[in-house]
Amino acid sequence: MPGPLINQLLHTDLPRTGLSQPRAQGTGKLSVFGDEHGVTRLRDLRQSGSLRLVFPRTHRPDAEAILVNTAGGITGGDQFSLNIKVQTGAILSITTQAAERAYRAQSGEIACVTTDVSVQDGASLNWLPQELILFDSCALQRRLSVDLAPHARLLMVESVVFGRAAMREVLHDVKFQDRIRITRDGRPLYIDGIDLHGDAAAHLTRPAIANGSVAMASVVMVGPDALSHLKTVRELLPQTAGATMLADDVLVIRQLASDSFELRRNLIPILEHLSNNTLPTSWRL
Repeated sequence: MPGPLINQLLHTDLPRTGLSQPRAQGTGKLSVFGDEHGVTRLRDLRQSGSLRLVFPRTHRPDAEAILVNTAGGITGGDQFSLNIKVQTGAILSITTQAAERAYRAQSGEIACVTTDVSVQDGASLNWLPQELILFDSCALQRRLSVDLAPHARLLMVESVVFGRAAMREVLHDVKFQDRIRITRDGRPLYIDGIDLHGDAAAHLTRPAIANGSVAMASVVMVGPDALSHLKTVRELLPQTAGATMLADDVLVIRQLASDSFELRRNLIPILEHLSNNTLPTSWRL
């Protein structure tokens, strides 16, 4: 990701030294459209560095892309950027090969991951990456920006796990900044952010933050039928989750869990329902 793009990130108090020599770089550009038969086709694909997009055969008219980080994870100084355009008539699902991992960073080094998405009228995007797992002493800035046309549809999930419970990992030194911005025709629909610096374990034990949970997820559905799913979704949710409508066509779910296994076990039925049983296979492996 070129240097000027770093300057477009939201203001942060994190130091920026060490970015001139990134350990890994990856860029991707993907554009799809719907043809006259309702089949989603590839219009443009460009990829370089440690970021790859793989397209499994699904035998369906919609398209599925799997993001692969060939660097094997993210560490301080890494820079990844992705640009996606879903044009009229297209239905695109994007997931990841496995959970992404943010590893320990050297002092002063920060990893930056930015994703910019646009979805046109009559198009639909399912943004379904698997979990992001944070390791102790990681330093990561992440930004997801989705701009929807007035009649575009979106299903989004973002999950974060603060250390692997099975490995008894405890995070005492974390620098994590996360931004999610969903707009419709340039106007905000959903704006979310996390700034977690220092002892993550201590922060997460606070009742107003996570009450001891170490895994969390946000799900957003934008579409004219969003309200019709609210009752079913609430019946599927565990006690540590909630669902509400930000607008008649914007459904938001928040979920906490004791570990990544519990988080995924509770998420999969919800995502299956909201995706009309088209959840990518990688989620079930």
